Amino acid sequence: MTESLQIPVLDCRQQNAREALDRLRDKLSPRGDIVSEAGRKRTIELFGEPLAPQQVVERICRDVQTRGLTALLEYTAKLDRKELDAKSMKVSLDELRDAHSKADPEYLATLRRIRANIVEFQSALLSQTVRVVREQGPARVELRQRYVPLKRVGICIPGGAAAYPSTLLMTAVPAQVAGVKEIAVVVPPSAFGGYNVDLLAACHELGVTEVYRVGGAQAVAALAYGVEGIERVDKIVGPGSIFVALAKRFVFGEVDIDSIAGPSEVVLLADETANAEFVASDLISQAEHSPGSGVLITWHEPLIAQVQQALARQVAKLPRGDLATVSLNEYGALILARNKDEAVELTDLMAAEHLHISTADPEAMLSRIQNAGAIFMGHHTPVALGDYVAGPSHVLPTGGTARFANGLCANDFLKRSSVIWYNEAALAATADDVRLMAAKEGLTAHSASVDVRLD
Repeated sequence: MTESLQIPVLDCRQQNAREALDRLRDKLSPRGDIVSEAGRKRTIELFGEPLAPQQVVERICRDVQTRGLTALLEYTAKLDRKELDAKSMKVSLDELRDAHSKADPEYLATLRRIRANIVEFQSALLSQTVRVVREQGPARVELRQRYVPLKRVGICIPGGAAAYPSTLLMTAVPAQVAGVKEIAVVVPPSAFGGYNVDLLAACHELGVTEVYRVGGAQAVAALAYGVEGIERVDKIVGPGSIFVALAKRFVFGEVDIDSIAGPSEVVLLADETANAEFVASDLISQAEHSPGSGVLITWHEPLIAQVQQALARQVAKLPRGDLATVSLNEYGALILARNKDEAVELTDLMAAEHLHISTADPEAMLSRIQNAGAIFMGHHTPVALGDYVAGPSHVLPTGGTARFANGLCANDFLKRSSVIWYNEAALAATADDVRLMAAKEGLTAHSASVDVRLD
């Protein structure tokens, strides 16, 4: 049955518009305490009782931490319906080479061009060691901020409804630019995941040799705690289902993570110069992730009806049109702001993963925007460019977290340490300051550690 498009229209001149917008923002955040009827039945089948996603994740993670590989393979059999053992769980080097040899040459050439774009951008922003020297007479102080790459990183690649070699590029390449030597990829054991020729060919092209056919919360737990055959990592990055997102939140502190990702989302900030067909296509491009959110914010009232019509025409022609329609009905909105100032305010309130400024003067609008994961400027910069080819990573903060969080980049794979060196004269010159602060805080051993060197 074809789903009819009924994307909500919110008119900020009406009193209930802000409440409706707040409900939408709440739905875009992974709370972990809501379970569908189908999910309820599934958890009863697997666990003997109805569990919310957060409860499922906690049970799986603790079980994998306790029982290791046995639990990992059991959950893979239960949840992914794939019987694996320690050997078949890992993609062999022969399988990676074979996939690469069978790959379309044009596809491999595209991977190389995209990789070059990512390397160029990520290398340009990579942090470098900072050195500050203070000298006054014989006193000399040297201060450094030292950056070293993480030793080992885990990458989650989705593989339930589609194959995502782009996610591999947008996570593995920034890590490689940072200098990470060990990269472990986990991907569901599906036709779109661990058995997908294009994805495995991309791994080989990038020099990624550690690929495991495990997904979901159990894969996150295996990376965080380590199991037989999978060494624990220092950081886990990459998107996934709500179970992957909640598992990353659960293991944070045991390892570092990039973010807790919700549904993919885009906000279109548009004026009278925007093309309704362009706007509609951007809204659909994120909605087709299913779940995915597309929100238009404009103060030009005629654009609302034009975009409604364009959406209806376009979803009817797309293979994933029904999925996009469901997402737009559930997570989308066409918002009419009273004026440009209110449109900017609402855009910042949404703090979206992707923001597309489709106005006559996007630079002027950009100067007024505080919160967005990635910003796309002008009428001819669709979000798909950032998803696939531009160079910044497409792993971005979602669910309003762009208010304080950042998109993934090469610097996120670096550890920084301060390095401090004083000679004896410099220690003597600053000793009184140390003594005073130590006295104020009652930490006499601090001042004594200075005195013993100067007596």
